[in-house]
Amino acid sequence: MDFKEAKNKFVQTWGALGSQWGINKTMAQIHAFLMVSSTPISMEEIMEELQISRGNASMNLRALMDWGIVYKEFKQGERREFFTAEKDLDELATKIARERSKREIKPALKVLKEVSSINDTSSVEAKHFVDQTKKLYDFVAKADTMIDKVTEYKDNWLTKLIVKMMG
Repeated sequence: MDFKEAKNKFVQTWGALGSQWGINKTMAQIHAFLMVSSTPISMEEIMEELQISRGNASMNLRALMDWGIVYKEFKQGERREFFTAEKDLDELATKIARERSKREIKPALKVLKEVSSINDTSSVEAKHFVDQTKKLYDFVAKADTMIDKVTEYKDNWLTKLIVKMMG
């Protein structure tokens, strides 16, 4: 397998995995292409490499920037915009965890809190429903708190420095 084949295989595989962490295939392919590129890439190069339209490229690049995992870069003397991906894998994982919490876990918690706080104890089924949804709410809330703590720790430079000095 040569470099071009390997790069294409990586981009295609990363694209397929994208749905596992909450983004569409094209968005994940753009991210993969930028992540393994050694220099910032123009939208035109992204469109050509992935065989996608300008609108598709633009919409997905904007979404990746909203996630905080792709950045716009400017080159002196160039009118075109260039893009690069977050290369630090710890930072990438932290940003993805934050976004997934914001987009998926927090809305689910809101619904779980709402449905588990009904005051219907008129039947065994209703009591069971309230009991189970309260347990589920508590479990998801603990998981979300863990994600928050891990991402806060990642951002706390003083804590990281102390841990590094102790290690």
